[in-house]
Amino acid sequence: MFTKNGDYEIYYETLGDSGGRPLLLIHGMGAQCIEWPDGLLDAFADAGFFLIRFDNRDVGLSTKSNGDTYLLSDMAADAVAVLDAVGIERAHVFGVSLGGMIAQTLAIEHPDRVTSMTSVMSSTGDSALMTSLSPEAIELLTAPEPEDREGYIEYNVGTYRAISGPHFDEAWVRQRVAAKYDRCFDPRGTVAQMTAVGASGDRTEALRKLAVPTTVIHGQVDALLGPAHGEATASAVKDARLVMLDEMGHDLPPVYWPIYVSELVELADRADAR
Repeated sequence: MFTKNGDYEIYYETLGDSGGRPLLLIHGMGAQCIEWPDGLLDAFADAGFFLIRFDNRDVGLSTKSNGDTYLLSDMAADAVAVLDAVGIERAHVFGVSLGGMIAQTLAIEHPDRVTSMTSVMSSTGDSALMTSLSPEAIELLTAPEPEDREGYIEYNVGTYRAISGPHFDEAWVRQRVAAKYDRCFDPRGTVAQMTAVGASGDRTEALRKLAVPTTVIHGQVDALLGPAHGEATASAVKDARLVMLDEMGHDLPPVYWPIYVSELVELADRADAR
């Protein structure tokens, strides 16, 4: 299914019981909506959530910018368009990495559409934090991806191995990357999304004014966005709960799915009670 935000057509899907609590899932940089692990989606659905996932602009089946510049505000507006298309007034929002940044922007600029926010392995846009990225992380973010299928798969498996924690599952990542390549290969999208992050600035002061119930989940061994990024996010949002996981890298390993679900349920209960 597709909806539109201005000139951008956004692909989206819904999963689970439409009578459940709406949960908007926002994925990370260059990631397509099919990259959410099926087991994690099933766990969220079994916990009573109605899932909405979509391709951010510039990835998957959504419109490609072809050099046009935009901001995280525009990507948050894409998320609003998806909620409108599904007929959802307010949703719990679960965003990972870039998706966490979009979720933060959505909560800041459209608080009436967000019941609760879970920001996972993400950051505030504080330039001091971004300049602390390791040379290895910078190389991973900026290196050009091979265009042939085999080279693309091998490159990305290596990238995910470098940023993931000790629970890295090469077979699953290999399958995920192959499916992503076959569905839509367009490496320009990652560059455009990265440009949007840099152009959108620091959200810290805006997050301090946020009244949306929030949980921040981050890995202690995240080699891309280190623990300080999660700590800064939680510190900025009043009454935010910070969950630091010892063996979580920049990934969503199955061993932690029960924690993601239980934390989301606790946050949703708290937010709904308001």
